[in-house]
Amino acid sequence: MKKNVPKLIKLVITLTFCLFAFLNNAYSQGQINISGEIKGSDGTPLPGANVLISGTQLGSTADFDGKFTLKNVSSNAVLDFSYIGYQSQSIKVNGRTTINVVLISDSGNLDEVVIIGYQSIRKSDLTGAIAVIDPTKTNKNISNSLAESLQGLAAGVTVRNGGQPGQNSQIEIRGSASFVNSNPLYIIDGMITDANQTINNNDIESIQILKDASAAAIYGSRAANGVIIIKTKSGKEGPLKISVTLNTGIQQIPKTWDVMNNAQYAELQKTSYTNSGLMPPLSIGANFNPNINTNWQDEVTRTGNTVDLNIGASGGTKTSSYFLSASQFENKGVLIGRSFQRTSFRVNTQMKKGIVTIGENLLISNSTTKQPLGSFDTGNPFFDMVTMLPVIPVKGDGYINANNPGGWGIGTVDAVSFSKNQVAVTDVLRENINFAKLVGNAFVNVEIIEGLSYKFNVGVDASFDFSKGIRRNGVTQFNAAVRPSFIADNRSRFISVLMEHTLNFNKKVGKHNLNGVVGISDQQTKRDFSLAMRSNITELGDQIFTQINSTTGTSTSEGAITDDYRTFGYLGRINYDYASKYYVTLTGRIDKDSRFSKDNRTGNFPSIAGAWRISKEDFFNVPWIDDLKINASYGELGIVTLGSFDWQGTINNNTRAILGGMPQVGSYQATLVNPDLRWENRKTQNYGLETSLFKNTVKLSAAYYNSLSEDALVTNLPIAVYLGNLGGTPPVNAGSIRNTGFELEASYANNVNEFKWNVGLNFTTIKNRVEKVGNRGEGIDYIQTGLTRSKVGQPLGQWYLLKTDGIFQNQSEIDAHSLNGNLIQPFAKPGDVKFVDSNADGRISDTDRDFSGSSSWPTLQTGLQLGANYKNFDLSAQFVGIFGNEIFNSVRQQLDSYQNTNFRSDVNPWTPTNTNTSDPRIGVATNDQGLVDNARFSSDRWLEDGSYLRLRNIQLGYSFEDSILKKLKMTGLRVYATGQNLFTITKYSGLDSDVQGNGILERGVDNGNWPSNRILAFGVNLEF
Repeated sequence: MKKNVPKLIKLVITLTFCLFAFLNNAYSQGQINISGEIKGSDGTPLPGANVLISGTQLGSTADFDGKFTLKNVSSNAVLDFSYIGYQSQSIKVNGRTTINVVLISDSGNLDEVVIIGYQSIRKSDLTGAIAVIDPTKTNKNISNSLAESLQGLAAGVTVRNGGQPGQNSQIEIRGSASFVNSNPLYIIDGMITDANQTINNNDIESIQILKDASAAAIYGSRAANGVIIIKTKSGKEGPLKISVTLNTGIQQIPKTWDVMNNAQYAELQKTSYTNSGLMPPLSIGANFNPNINTNWQDEVTRTGNTVDLNIGASGGTKTSSYFLSASQFENKGVLIGRSFQRTSFRVNTQMKKGIVTIGENLLISNSTTKQPLGSFDTGNPFFDMVTMLPVIPVKGDGYINANNPGGWGIGTVDAVSFSKNQVAVTDVLRENINFAKLVGNAFVNVEIIEGLSYKFNVGVDASFDFSKGIRRNGVTQFNAAVRPSFIADNRSRFISVLMEHTLNFNKKVGKHNLNGVVGISDQQTKRDFSLAMRSNITELGDQIFTQINSTTGTSTSEGAITDDYRTFGYLGRINYDYASKYYVTLTGRIDKDSRFSKDNRTGNFPSIAGAWRISKEDFFNVPWIDDLKINASYGELGIVTLGSFDWQGTINNNTRAILGGMPQVGSYQATLVNPDLRWENRKTQNYGLETSLFKNTVKLSAAYYNSLSEDALVTNLPIAVYLGNLGGTPPVNAGSIRNTGFELEASYANNVNEFKWNVGLNFTTIKNRVEKVGNRGEGIDYIQTGLTRSKVGQPLGQWYLLKTDGIFQNQSEIDAHSLNGNLIQPFAKPGDVKFVDSNADGRISDTDRDFSGSSSWPTLQTGLQLGANYKNFDLSAQFVGIFGNEIFNSVRQQLDSYQNTNFRSDVNPWTPTNTNTSDPRIGVATNDQGLVDNARFSSDRWLEDGSYLRLRNIQLGYSFEDSILKKLKMTGLRVYATGQNLFTITKYSGLDSDVQGNGILERGVDNGNWPSNRILAFGVNLEF
């Protein structure tokens, strides 16, 4: 038996070796090498993206071009792909050796790092209300400014746009904190500045919107309207990477008014004169010229275009990085004589040596706007091109005279129109506005010890602005005063310098984590201007001499310092959390501002916030809920809506008095001032919930906010006449506004299959109420404007109009509309508008105005974003919905007044045989008070439902395969087509229900608002 043992051992060893060899061979046959590329949904490579073999720690990271390689991977393995700010994906290998991955951006990623003001923290650790916007979504829109591209992308953020080249949008965050101003504070790379149309959106890397006091209190005195923090792009470690983006498109006004041609107009105008017993004018009678049929909308509008070219270069090493960009944006407007052009250059660099890091972010831009020179003779094209008569030619020999050398058609006594000839406007009145802007910052950061760093930041915002206005000889309107020609040169200089010192600390002991920042901030701002004018310009034929010394008339000049103030503040924030479960944030800022008197110069702005991650608790065991956190905050924020010198009295030093028979020069304070002006203060509460469900495929967040603005500035408080005040009354901190509402955001992403899709949805409700308006006298608890009344207990800028009740069908109805036997509308005739005698005094006057409709504030606003990827194709769409608001249609009011205007083609005036209509009788208002009353401006007749649903943007793109890229020696190539504002569903009869309005108190007035343009564009993204 012993002799057989060695043989047995040999047999076992031999069998074991054979088995091992067999298994090894079988295993080797199941191993493959995998390579591929990881990109974002916009085709941009994602350097540093992680790829792991599921269930292991084995894997790799993508290189600078987003490419990765894995060796010896099981053919049936599962690979996990992830990247900060993007949704993770798990993909089965299924024997493939090449796997290209498109990761979907995820602004709700809990590991994403967000900027909250002087700090960067994980989104999962937030205690305040912050919206994180993906710049790839904003850049899908072709827009003049960042604010315009934010529409519909975040709950609680209201954006109202327009289509004028170079136009800024109106933006409100959670309502309005002030009667005066609703603009948020912008921070760009640490510099407090303005993200207006001079900033290139393509340079932006991240956007955070701070909505409550916990998030925004670090900016204290200027944060009551919310804060938008922008970080521009920086270089990444790796070789030089060059990107080129070019898109170009056409734009049109999506809708025009349907008005009458010359024959239709002449026929209805004859009826109007006949109804009034008057002889029709010769222009529609014996002298009617059928060859003059001017479509003024066609004459003034055109097909515009946009061109947006961006070139970027970036790269870096472990100790340095750089990002360079150049851009050219051009917007040829859809109205003649109007365009915008911007050229910009950016340099962002950063270098590290030991414990010291230095860097800078610098933008230089030059923008030019061309438009008609603003004056009384300019008018509004969206009124004039609709109401101008079709029987008036654009120009004609019969109009040529010394005052109208261009022969512009302006009407005659037989064709009276007081609308401006907008073609003449663009020729007679010209303005060229140039903004040369420099904005940026430089910083040095020192890591003193582990967890403690010091940063010195210097920022500057400087602009050198010049506008040249030219008024040629000519007229633009019938019977207008003749004005001399002139040239006006206006030069302005603006500079704002910011210096900040901050200490950031971060300490973790066991499950306790403490971090925060303390510092000081000092900003000085100054603006001045000088204006020179001289009349009687020189023209030789078609050549205009545009230099001011070529004029020969009277010279005038003026200049002033319009802004000169300093803001100095102490700031601090402490964030504490225990085991990523319990959070507390304390924030505060103390600001001093020279725009207030010394006794009221200092303001304190504290906040406190807390959060509880319930999903971390031991008792919480809900498998389908991945994360659940609730938060709450309270704090105070400020806002300054004053000028630099409002609290100081101004002296008139050119007065004369006769003393002893001799004139003496004296001085006196002409206008009363209020030296007790202080901060407008906004106290905010926020209660929120955030959750992730079903393996983070569904994300939900909800919030309720309640903010009370106190000490809001109001004007026009009554002042005794004997005080001798000259001009407007001084502002007083006497108002108060409350804003409340709910916000909900939800998203879902399906990234399992080859067809990937995602959807994001947000809802916002905003309800505001006026709490105080100051002591305006007995029984006056409101602020009155032309069309609205902001009354205590009512919304801000509530419509306050005469109520209508249909049309009088016969004399019996007129007689029945009486009080104590007296007719309420004694001048009315059948076919006239019936007005409601709201105060029951037996007559119709402005005292009968009442809260005639809903507010101009929507009851609900929504945004919907859709995205899909299949192989190399990507598709995205964005919808915007506004519901529950009403708009005052000023254009229709003028058009339907029937007097000296063209008519709607579908107008249907009342007649004894045509009673089923909402249009009153037609006639000439001369000596007919009933017709005058029908066109009353302050009437709810012009109030319309402003709700709308709009396809804001849709984009289809295709990214080329690596095999093609190699042949072209590129690392990325994507082509795409974009449609913007393609359709809008609305009942509003005007050109666009997205109106900017006439200030905060009349935000829903369509005062000839420039509608958002419909754009069709094509673009290409190149990577080298």
